[in-house]
Amino acid sequence: MLKKLDLNKVTKVILFFYLIQFFEKKNVISKNIYNFANYLFIKFKIIMNIPENLKYTKDHEWLGLDGNVATVGITDFAQSELGDIVFVEIETEGEDIEREEVFGTIEAVKTVSDLYMPLSGKVIEVNVDLTEQPDLVNKDPYGKGWMVKVEISNPEEIDVLLSDKQYKDFIG
Repeated sequence: MLKKLDLNKVTKVILFFYLIQFFEKKNVISKNIYNFANYLFIKFKIIMNIPENLKYTKDHEWLGLDGNVATVGITDFAQSELGDIVFVEIETEGEDIEREEVFGTIEAVKTVSDLYMPLSGKVIEVNVDLTEQPDLVNKDPYGKGWMVKVEISNPEEIDVLLSDKQYKDFIG
């Protein structure tokens, strides 16, 4: 952990990050520079993109609730650890999946990882945009990069998920 935070360095990193976002919007920045900036923010815990309104798992999935339907994806931390996402395979639409069961896979340049269901339910929708644009998981993991929508079959399982604070503590 950093014992003393050098504000001058923090200011430079934040400025660097905003410049990257500006150039990314203009489509003139490479993914490598963007991923490096993302890595710096996570490594030095300057900015952690962990929304308060979501629940989390120790497998780095997030879950957003809307009544009896949950939207599921992977966390910003997970996508930054994986690197450039090149393929997302989810063939479980219409299936009942148990909590902690694999519901798909995600492939990055470096590795392939299983995707685990945060709670039991029926997969009622898969994000078809990820078929053509798997990098949406890198660009917008809590928005356009969502993976599945699930009709929850056991609401009590929500209680075992992590809060945003617990997840921040878990990833260190």
